[in-house]
Amino acid sequence: MPPARSGALVFDVFGTVVDWRSSIVKDLGQWGEGKGLKTDWAALADAWRAAYQPNMQKVREGTFPWTRLDDLHERELRKLIESFGLGELSADDVRHINRVWHRLEPWPDSVPGLTRLKRRYTIATLSNG
Repeated sequence: MPPARSGALVFDVFGTVVDWRSSIVKDLGQWGEGKGLKTDWAALADAWRAAYQPNMQKVREGTFPWTRLDDLHERELRKLIESFGLGELSADDVRHINRVWHRLEPWPDSVPGLTRLKRRYTIATLSNG
């Protein structure tokens, strides 16, 4: 019997379609330069992302109530701001930094690859990203 053909492909986003780390470093580095803010944006991105699984585990266990990912990211960001020497940031600045997760750039081959797959299959994300 021939293998079944799928009409749809679902995929993860973080690390697969988007380059989250380089996107954050580039975006916040450029933004920070314009604001006169200097920090190790790569280390901030790594520390921020490292908090994802522990925070999600707290949600899974019920230690935290169901929480939007943007809110979990902001909660952790507020903890990191001082330790990365960013001082007093306005609410708009914190919101801008936190929304960097919405401005992630794709890997160079992601758009052409997805476009090619879309010609033959229904494609959709299966991700919280």
